[in-house]
Amino acid sequence: MDTQFIVSLAIILATFALYIWIAVFNNAKGTSDFYVASRGVPPLYNGMAIAADWMSAASFIGMAGTIMVLGYDGLAYIMGWTGGYLFLAFLLAPQLRKSGSYTVPEFIGDRFQSKTALIIAAICTMIISFTYSIGQLSGSGVVIGRLFQIDAGIGTMIGVVLIAIYAAFGGMKGITWTQVAQYIVLIVAYLVPVIFMSLQITGNPLPWLSYGHIVSELGALDQALGLSEYFAPFENGTKWQFLALMFTLMCGTAGLPHVIARFYTVKTMKAARWSAAWALLFIALLYFSAPAYAAFSRFILMTQVAGSKIAELPAWTKTWVDTGLLSVADQNGDGILQWVELVIKNDIVVMATPEIANLGVFVIGLVAAGAMAAALSTAGGLLIAISSAFAHDIYYRILKPTATDKQRLNVGRITIVVATVLAGIVALNPPGAITQIVAWAFAIATGTFFPALVLGVWWRRGNAKGTIAGMVIGLAVTLSYIFAAKYGGFTILGIIDTGAGVFGALAAFAANIIVSLSTKPPKQEIQDYVTNLRYPEQMTYKDGEVHMNE
Repeated sequence: MDTQFIVSLAIILATFALYIWIAVFNNAKGTSDFYVASRGVPPLYNGMAIAADWMSAASFIGMAGTIMVLGYDGLAYIMGWTGGYLFLAFLLAPQLRKSGSYTVPEFIGDRFQSKTALIIAAICTMIISFTYSIGQLSGSGVVIGRLFQIDAGIGTMIGVVLIAIYAAFGGMKGITWTQVAQYIVLIVAYLVPVIFMSLQITGNPLPWLSYGHIVSELGALDQALGLSEYFAPFENGTKWQFLALMFTLMCGTAGLPHVIARFYTVKTMKAARWSAAWALLFIALLYFSAPAYAAFSRFILMTQVAGSKIAELPAWTKTWVDTGLLSVADQNGDGILQWVELVIKNDIVVMATPEIANLGVFVIGLVAAGAMAAALSTAGGLLIAISSAFAHDIYYRILKPTATDKQRLNVGRITIVVATVLAGIVALNPPGAITQIVAWAFAIATGTFFPALVLGVWWRRGNAKGTIAGMVIGLAVTLSYIFAAKYGGFTILGIIDTGAGVFGALAAFAANIIVSLSTKPPKQEIQDYVTNLRYPEQMTYKDGEVHMNE
């Protein structure tokens, strides 16, 4: 075994031991622990947990690579994912916390007093979270595959076993505190390489200030090679695709059930707002660094790897070729590796960069640990969302209201294991890159939950029939467009599968409003309940008046 393997494995095992210890120490002893951590998480730590839940394998592993390949067009991911938190913080999070619900489907079921709406929302939750978890398991396969120098598919199945055990044991309580630790690990692992690269290339330890000069140099290199310039907008898609993707990611952020569930773990509406504020700060540390990461990686590849003799390529190229995520071919037979002959998949850029920049075995191991932390933290939240949708919303609320706490916990844990295995099987041959798969989950959330939640909180006239119509039609339109665009080549205004949410949301809003206005309005007490959600806890709206609570 080489030194790099031993160091990487030691760091990963040490972080795993920390996560397991935290999960055991905070083991869920009841359903309140399992689903909402007994609503006792302070806003600062909840912000860290939200950031870890949010910064998935797509953010840690895939986003910098996507920006490196797409250039300017890749910035839609950053703007959409970050902007969505403003929607969530101001439009939904405090109001949903005041509702007292455990899950998004439970809120929808209670708001509209409809078991049908609850069941449809639970199904949507499982579809969204399952799709998203495929990306996380695929990301864990990339990390484990590189660590053991095995096929990424085998690495994925190892990740399935780890995540199933880890998520099923602690529930939301255990996951919350492990996510705090995972955030610290992943953000340190992400920042250390980009700071070292900035020092190495520019002499400035602040990559956020130094990478602009490198982007200009990349433009000159692109011109010399006859490529489209790195910072030229809309070279990899239309303007409409850029806007549709940004809209899909923004609204999907505000509608993701596993992210919204994090706001149920705090005590008050005020704490929910502060959680969102802290989360934005913690997320910004990574998102502001991703463009610098992409620029430095591309610069090193173009200036230090491209143009080298095929027979004298660095050792890291062979290990990544073995994973099946990198291909090197001397297409013109001149013995020299041209830039166009180096095919590097988006999902390995962050993982490979410490090796590409020769940053040392400790940094390589640290990045591997950070990538696993990102995949584990988000996978845990997603699996809790799937578990709660089935075990709490369908099993307990619909099928067996008399179920004991122990029965509900057992069903929840079994659901986690089954969902992880099924998602892992799909992730063995993922239908797209990590960021693409995750974008589909956001598109489905945009077409289903975003309209239902916004109208459910802010429109008193909305009723059960309208919401059911909106979710069903939004889901159908979004899925149809994803499949038609990806497999049938069908697009509108150049909008591809990752921007499908814009059509789902338009259809869902229209269906919800038209059906609600065409049918009976909800009862007055429901309308008062909706208005009451907008006031702080110390105020209650009833009978057309606002009352101060004692």
